[in-house]
Amino acid sequence: MNSRSKNHLLTQTSFLILVVGPTAVGKTDLCLNLAKKFDTEILSSDSRQFYREMEIGTAKPSPEILNQVPHHFINSLSIWEDYDVKRFEQDALKLLDQLFDKKKVVIMTGGSGLFADAITEGLDEIPEIPKEFREEVIRDFEQKGLEFLQEELARLDPKYFAQVDQKNPQRLMRGIEVVRATEKPFSSFRQKAKVNRPFQTIKIGLYRDRAELYQRIDQRMDEMLNQGLADEARNLFPFKHLNALQTVGYQEIFGYLEGNYSWDEAVRLLKRNSRRYAKRQLTWFRKDPEIQWFIPEQEAEIEEFIAAQIF
Repeated sequence: MNSRSKNHLLTQTSFLILVVGPTAVGKTDLCLNLAKKFDTEILSSDSRQFYREMEIGTAKPSPEILNQVPHHFINSLSIWEDYDVKRFEQDALKLLDQLFDKKKVVIMTGGSGLFADAITEGLDEIPEIPKEFREEVIRDFEQKGLEFLQEELARLDPKYFAQVDQKNPQRLMRGIEVVRATEKPFSSFRQKAKVNRPFQTIKIGLYRDRAELYQRIDQRMDEMLNQGLADEARNLFPFKHLNALQTVGYQEIFGYLEGNYSWDEAVRLLKRNSRRYAKRQLTWFRKDPEIQWFIPEQEAEIEEFIAAQIF
């Protein structure tokens, strides 16, 4: 069978079930049940769960869940490794090709919209940026802080600023350096026509009432703290400059360890910023008209929706 015939066959018979939604909405439990229902495996597109050293603060599935069905791209990297969405696209597509040789359906889930889009939509080709632009932005960050990056990106590219994790300096710096080097908004490079993949994608979005979601987020943060998040962050504090650690859940505790505010304030910021992160996730996913939205308790309806398309 030539590659064209194989791709045609895969297009007709292979399905990627993408389950997205904000943090704490209930993706993990649903995906576990779907994987059992459809006898398949799960890929994580959550860029925070790749890293072995970041256990508690990334809300990874428990060891019990990980042992029930095969999971991929969880604990697959060290915080010292350079990894970006382009490499994830390459690695995930290679793995999917292998899995679809034996599975009709594969599940992918996570809250990182850019990483999910890389697999289902493809990535835009961004010109190579001369290193002096990145070095200039790094100096700005070191001298002027996170707030400067936020204000600068909001001024240069408000569209991307509304979508990006605004607490992640690496993402902010990337947007700024591209604008400065190309004199075009970073968001203008993110409008590529959807690529053709050798599989069909079924997109499921999970949501909850805002008050309920925020209550679940607050509860999750309390559980993380009880599990030892503060100690985990304290152990990672010497490496806080690494890209992997520029994220909600660690930055708030790092600020406390630096003496910038009290522990009570750190907890308040942890919960507030996690709620804001969830809001940005929903903003990202809601722009995709292909996503079919459900509440997590509609598991039977979700299974029926998927089955109607694959059988």
